[in-house]
Formats: sequence, structure tokens, C-alpha cells
Amino acid sequence: MRLNHLLKAKLHHARVTYANPEYVGSIEIDGDLMDRIGIQDGEMVHVWAVDHKSRIETYAFRGPKGVIGLNGGAAHHFQAGDRVVIAAFTWTDEPVEPKVVLLDENNRVVRDMSPYCVLG
Repeated sequence: MRLNHLLKAKLHHARVTYANPEYVGSIEIDGDLMDRIGIQDGEMVHVWAVDHKSRIETYAFRGPKGVIGLNGGAAHHFQAGDRVVIAAFTWTDEPVEPKVVLLDENNRVVRDMSPYCVLG
């Protein structure tokens, strides 16, 4: 059996609502968005800046509606208003249909891009 590391979920153009270096590390993500694309509490995610070069890995936890917040060391790489891509991957030997959504400036879904990202 060969495992592949495949994209399973992506929030495209999420908007950072806060950056707090004093909180223990991680990224707080709107819980409804996490449910919609299948990211779990404590799951490792990649966070990639859209408008500059920062790229980090951290773990996700559920937050209130509209919130995308960077904490701890991650907060030094981003600031409120930054656009980011948040991606989660899985190790599997089966095809994956990633769940991908495009967000507006208030972190509301404006387009479900999942049908266009089918892998397999």
C-alpha cells in the first residue's frame, strides 16, 4: 500500500481578523467554516499569505462566526486584514474530493469550489 498526502480542505482568501502574540499558538477559525470543509479541532493546517511571503503550519481550533485569528508565534507572521489560504491535508490510499470554499472580506462563503477540485 502506498499513501499519498492529498489536499482535503481549503479556505481560500480567508481574512485575518486578529493577530495575538500573547496567546498560546494556533489559529482560531470560524467553527461553521471548519465543519463545512471538515477541519477538526487540533488538526494541523497550513496558512499561506496571499499578499506577502509568510507560510506557517499550526493547529486549528473552533472560534465564533467570522473569526480567523492567529495566535502566539504565528501572530508575528500575519496581521488583521491579511488575506490567507488555510489548507489541510490527509494521508490516504484512496481518492479524495477536497472541500474548497472561496471567502469574502467578512469570511463568508461566496463560492463553493469543491466540484472544480476533484482529485483521483
